[in-house]
Amino acid sequence: MITVFGSINMDLIATTTRLPKPGETVAGTGFATAAGGKGANQALAARRAGAEVRMVGAVGADQFAAPSLELLRQAGTDLTSVKTVEGPTGTALILVEQDGENMIAVIPAANASVTSADASATVKAMTGNDSLVLQLEIPADAVETALIEAKAAGIRTILNLAPLTEDAARLGGLADMVIANETEFERLAGETGLGNSEREAALKRLHAQSGQTLIITLGADGVMAIRDGQIVRAKGLKIEPVDTVGAGDTFCGYLAASLDAGMEFEAALRRAAVAGSLACLKAGAQPAIPSASDVEPHL
Repeated sequence: MITVFGSINMDLIATTTRLPKPGETVAGTGFATAAGGKGANQALAARRAGAEVRMVGAVGADQFAAPSLELLRQAGTDLTSVKTVEGPTGTALILVEQDGENMIAVIPAANASVTSADASATVKAMTGNDSLVLQLEIPADAVETALIEAKAAGIRTILNLAPLTEDAARLGGLADMVIANETEFERLAGETGLGNSEREAALKRLHAQSGQTLIITLGADGVMAIRDGQIVRAKGLKIEPVDTVGAGDTFCGYLAASLDAGMEFEAALRRAAVAGSLACLKAGAQPAIPSASDVEPHL
């Protein structure tokens, strides 16, 4: 079983012909709302990939609480550990331009109420066969507690270093498996402007120090990872992206679910990369997360 300990948001999504520059106003071409949050997105992706999933997090006592959980509920996710607190549900304001690139501002709201006590309770309810998936949209002390206590309990931890925070490099060192994009990986490595060969060298250096499985998502260039001393690569699909929102979360959820199902690492990496590619083909956040039946024909 997979437990996702993380954020739950309502996404407010505006589409534009191009992203505005600082201080600039541009006309929008569309607007939509969608349940989101990196934690909820990854939980839904893992559930659609076929895993049993428990979501742990918080929503507010407002009109966004129920719709932010509806897709998870419909998918059969265990929501008994989602608490309701006073105040608003977390919100993400998303601008998406016509080539699929985006800008996002996240207001934590209820997500900020997740505590170390919640982390401890989460880990105590898990077994050694479970996987714990985390991101960085909830307080760093809660993430740290969850990682430390899960490791002590022999539970596999998968940390997505997004969104990039000042705590990312420190927390990254506590997980069994770390998933990062290019920018996030550079923070973890303490280097900038890495080309392909420098990135591979940094992967090997960090892996030699920690023994962690490290994964870098590279957009159209697929995925590069290191596990048990071996560099592994996987390609996604050659596509023209419509919207990259949710693609990284889809990758994380599918990877966790594939490993939970006992797949070999390289096969799990490929399945997750394909799912992430398919998530770029539709506008929106969670509705774009593909089902397992959508992914399998491409493997």
